[in-house]
Amino acid sequence: MTNPVLAEVVRSGFVESVHRGALVVTGPEGEARLALGDVVTPFFPRSSNKPLQAVGMLRAGLDFTGEDLALACASHSGEPGHVKRVLDLLSAAGLGEQDLACPPDFPLHIPSMRDAAEPRRVTMNCSGKHTAMLTTCLRAGWPTPGYEAPDHPLQQSLAETVSTLTGEPIAHTGVDGCGAPLFAFSLTGLARAFGRIAAATDSPSFAVASAMRAHPWLVAGTGREDTALMSAVDGLIAKAGAEGVQAFALPDGFAVAIKMDDGAKRACAPLAVEALRYLGADVSGLTELAAPEVLGGGRPVGEIRVPQLR
Repeated sequence: MTNPVLAEVVRSGFVESVHRGALVVTGPEGEARLALGDVVTPFFPRSSNKPLQAVGMLRAGLDFTGEDLALACASHSGEPGHVKRVLDLLSAAGLGEQDLACPPDFPLHIPSMRDAAEPRRVTMNCSGKHTAMLTTCLRAGWPTPGYEAPDHPLQQSLAETVSTLTGEPIAHTGVDGCGAPLFAFSLTGLARAFGRIAAATDSPSFAVASAMRAHPWLVAGTGREDTALMSAVDGLIAKAGAEGVQAFALPDGFAVAIKMDDGAKRACAPLAVEALRYLGADVSGLTELAAPEVLGGGRPVGEIRVPQLR
């Protein structure tokens, strides 16, 4: 299947580029209500996997709540507030930055990156998830060395939870950019999982959704799309992933998952806003994300245009 064009880059009234991809809207029962493109072939959801993994960690014994649990779901920007909280969590567990298996990296937040003397594991955007994984191992009595290996008890437990939430078997296990296992399943499965987490009224899923809603800045950071989406739309949970992935869900269980064929993320935000509008959400606070400007000579000369969903 050739995926449809989901976004056009318009410059001076001329279509300069297009982005093909797939988008699915699922209902409260996890069924596809709208499908554009291939929404059934397994793919890697990248960091959109994190809320699912956080649910699995709580089921395995992790005792994080509130801000700490939001950070476990995060692709944080490496701002001082993110880094301090990760270091505090490591210290509380009797661990150090050297115990993290994620690679050293610079912060995503530009001012913080400029202030950084060198790349560090703690400033890598997945350090919150890795800290939660280490803490889960301590709570469950599992060894911390090698916690990122696919055959480690932690990762086996998380795979089981991910499969339960998506309603699908894991089609393939790869290695994510942070070094942790990455599970492949369908775009519909990703939306279904987000809908289940967002609609939960108790259980670990409810705790994860509540933490993300209460602390959107910790899930991403200053100027980031996930933070803007959750701050503007009441009850929304949202988590982007690398290679043009975006997933989000409302408290009623309706959910959306997006994957761009070319891996570019610039179309994800306007598509997210249009999908929220399709679901009847108030998107009045998301004007800047709805139609990102295309600049010429430092001034707006076009926009990224997405189709109206029907």
